[in-house]
Amino acid sequence: MPSRRQLKVARVIKEVVSEIIRDQLNDPRIDGLISITEVDVSPDMRTCDIFLSILSSSDAAARDTFRAVVHATKYIQSELGKQMTMRYFPHLNFKEDVKVKKTLETLRLIDKATSEYKDKDPQHNQQDELENSDGDIEQ
Repeated sequence: MPSRRQLKVARVIKEVVSEIIRDQLNDPRIDGLISITEVDVSPDMRTCDIFLSILSSSDAAARDTFRAVVHATKYIQSELGKQMTMRYFPHLNFKEDVKVKKTLETLRLIDKATSEYKDKDPQHNQQDELENSDGDIEQ
């Protein structure tokens, strides 16, 4: 379990890095929505893993966006260092968080399976038609 100090430093890093990415990075490769899902600060405060979730128009654009953020690591770290006063400033490691993508893919597969089940089950289709026709009011 992280210490209270680790949690506080992680929260500040998350807020400041989010601002820097949103307001100061002008790389044309950045496309889509970037959110920081998690920040893990090591107990010795020397390293920090920042997990990014990138929602973009395509997987290729998301990869380019991630590369652009990683390319800007030194800039982000220097800007962050200006806003935080610590004896040892953590080295930033950006990692791609795929939890959101996996969750969206799982939901898509559930929707697909549900629609296939409804298409194959004639009794279920008749019940849906009856439920829909009961609510109709003719004028």
